Amino acid sequence: MQPAPPADRPSRFPLIFEILAWGLYVGLYKYSTYMSVAAEQYRPDGRFNFPYPQLMLFALLATLYVLPYYRLLVPRLLHRRRYVLLLVASVLYLWWGIKLNTWLAAALFAPLASPPVLAGFYQHFLIGWHQVLQVAQPHIQLLFTDALVFGCVAFAQFAFANEQRRRLLERDHLALQLEQLKSQLQPHFLFNTLNSIYGLSLAGSPETPRFILLLSELMRYVLYDSGREYIALPEEVTFLENYFEMEQRKYAGARITFSATGAAGAALQVPPLLLLPLVENSFKHGRHHYSDDASVTATLHTTPGQLHFTIENDLLPEAPAATPRRSGGIGLVNIRQRLNLYYPNAHELVLSEQNGRYRAELTLQV
Repeated sequence: MQPAPPADRPSRFPLIFEILAWGLYVGLYKYSTYMSVAAEQYRPDGRFNFPYPQLMLFALLATLYVLPYYRLLVPRLLHRRRYVLLLVASVLYLWWGIKLNTWLAAALFAPLASPPVLAGFYQHFLIGWHQVLQVAQPHIQLLFTDALVFGCVAFAQFAFANEQRRRLLERDHLALQLEQLKSQLQPHFLFNTLNSIYGLSLAGSPETPRFILLLSELMRYVLYDSGREYIALPEEVTFLENYFEMEQRKYAGARITFSATGAAGAALQVPPLLLLPLVENSFKHGRHHYSDDASVTATLHTTPGQLHFTIENDLLPEAPAATPRRSGGIGLVNIRQRLNLYYPNAHELVLSEQNGRYRAELTLQV
């Protein structure tokens, strides 16, 4: 049930498109074009019947000149953004490339003509060197179709390669953001929690050992377990349960609850710390810092094919009804980008404020 990030699986469409271009265009269209020319000009006397399979191989060899065009020339000049040079180089290369390639293919097949009636067909393409070098173009129709079909192949390959590169860069960028998120989380845990532990130790509270254990578990998860690309959902749930328990012990008068339901989540894997920015955001801006009459409530429910997470908290009285701060910050930016990368078109994140409460609701199609 674990989705593979798009950056890990290059699209096969460019390769399939290229194979179709050679198979359908060269193997069928160009072959039928050459066959019609042979049938009209060099019709056999009845001893030989069309079709001629050798013409299909001839069509293939006569089109090999496009390989350097769409695999080297076009992508290199597109990458350098030399569009005018690409246009000029394409015209010059294709204009003389098709004449030379067809001449060489005909010279190769002329002695091997099968049936022999095709010898005249091949001789038709064996023009002299002076004609090859001239500006006149005897293959104008096939030249335009070759340029159109394999130009599309080149642009498709270039576009998909750029998209793959962009996704890899975005993935690396998100990995750095995750490391930054974890580096922000570590001092946050250490300073705030150690201060609470210090206060408990001065009062001789029996909660001190439990606090230290929770901090140890949270830091172990952040430092080691979250380094994996995916993690089992029960481990993420345990991390959140420890987080909520620690916050509840820090703010004993507030109502801080977290519940996870649904048997479908046992086999589910998710990116580590995916929900943490939403949780931290609620605790950072919640009214429970200043009043016991406040709450932070979160629920996580899984069904076959769906994960639903909701967290709500009371706002400070002076907070406006709709604050732009909520949509900013590296935490919320990080989760939006990670959702777009890991669950494209398969997630919905809704942030809202109403009646003095802030609500974040996330739905994943898994």
